[in-house]
Amino acid sequence: MRFMEDGKKETWPELSFEEGKETYQTIHLWTQIVGKIKLTKMPWINHSWHVTLMVTPVGLTTGDIPSNGKHFQIDFDFLNHKLEITTSQNEVRTFNLLSLSIGAFYRNILSSLEELGIEVKINPVPSEMENPTPFDKDERNFYVPAIATALHYALLKSNEVFTQFRAGFIGKCSPVHFFWGSFDLAVSRFSGRKAPPHPGGIPNFPDWVAIDAYSHEVSSCGFWPGNEAVPFAAFYSYIYPEPQGFKSAAIKPENAYYHKDLREFILPYKEVQQASDPSQMLLDFLNTTYRAAADAAYWDRENLERQ
Repeated sequence: MRFMEDGKKETWPELSFEEGKETYQTIHLWTQIVGKIKLTKMPWINHSWHVTLMVTPVGLTTGDIPSNGKHFQIDFDFLNHKLEITTSQNEVRTFNLLSLSIGAFYRNILSSLEELGIEVKINPVPSEMENPTPFDKDERNFYVPAIATALHYALLKSNEVFTQFRAGFIGKCSPVHFFWGSFDLAVSRFSGRKAPPHPGGIPNFPDWVAIDAYSHEVSSCGFWPGNEAVPFAAFYSYIYPEPQGFKSAAIKPENAYYHKDLREFILPYKEVQQASDPSQMLLDFLNTTYRAAADAAYWDRENLERQ
């Protein structure tokens, strides 16, 4: 599947949660396995920024991971549908993602790392899911290449706009990164002020990690391909803690809305994908929801934003 810029209209891929949810779930669990490997090797960085994945032209990457004098990197390729492990000693291990169950992926990647002399032991229970099946016992096998490629291209386009948005902030700000626990691409801005402790309660997610993630006031936005509660791909924007007046603020575009259960503004991906200028619509959403958050919470915008 190819997505081209025709010189006249920016083109974003169509996404369907109903058609893609099983492929999304497979990729979600694969990325959790890879993310947990990174978790075991990296020193702790605030807000769990050390365990995230990054978008690449062909998929997702861990970036450099040190391990006992050797360095390695794990890369998903959703154009050629393979996973590749490379090391600083010019070693390479690759396996095909097609027709691969969750359990087979788990076994393949751990055995490949063992062949490379990289010792890894991870918790096989998926994070942030209710009643999950351990990776090694999950033999579900569902991966549609075209759906994976479309999702990747949506991540690429979103990553580009998020990076432009991030450039307008000179205060503390996260990278644009992919969280494998919640399966979303996100970027977060901070006021610098401490926040009240997060209540936690996320399934298979330690409360202390949530408290660390939300230790300071944060305005966060992102993209995710949907779930059963919100069965469509969407962009979101929220602030923690939420100040009075945020949910009733006027934002752009008009088809974005405040979701009272999620406590965040939602812009359906379909609205962006079908817009005459998708990137500008998304940028308007990011900017107006951030301003609504920062103004309602009395952030020092003059010193936090690039003038």
